Amino acid sequence: MNKSLVAFERIARNAGELSYGSDEESVQSHPFDERNVHPDISAVCLKLFDNGHYSQATFEAFKLLDNAVKNLSGMNESGFKLMMTAFAEASPKVQLTALATQSEVNEQSGYKFIFAGAMSAIRNPRGHDINIDPIDRCLDHLSFASVLLRRLEARVSPA
Repeated sequence: MNKSLVAFERIARNAGELSYGSDEESVQSHPFDERNVHPDISAVCLKLFDNGHYSQATFEAFKLLDNAVKNLSGMNESGFKLMMTAFAEASPKVQLTALATQSEVNEQSGYKFIFAGAMSAIRNPRGHDINIDPIDRCLDHLSFASVLLRRLEARVSPA
């Protein structure tokens, strides 16, 4: 059987796992609400997610994150290289902390590696390979991307 057909069948079969609550609930909640998915991520991923395209939803969330850092930093790089340069402690293009104490320098450094690692470990495989993510992994990834996007929004500079 064709790889694309196998992938499609797996997505279609997993779509049934999505539940918005029981019939007894008067107000149904979406998994994005339960996971506090960032509204910007929800805007680009909700339809993909609801249609069972979990890997693509993850890819789009991290692409949004990559573009946010690119726009803030004014750099033309992407992915790992962008994150390592944009969040560099010595002369960051995107400064998350005041960098006044060792703890703040360590936090900046740590987030540099977290952002860069997210691009390598989560975004890149979905951009280059066929991936079939289960619903829970997608929700975990979207939650993680939301944490990073919120941290980016709370940056020190650029204002």
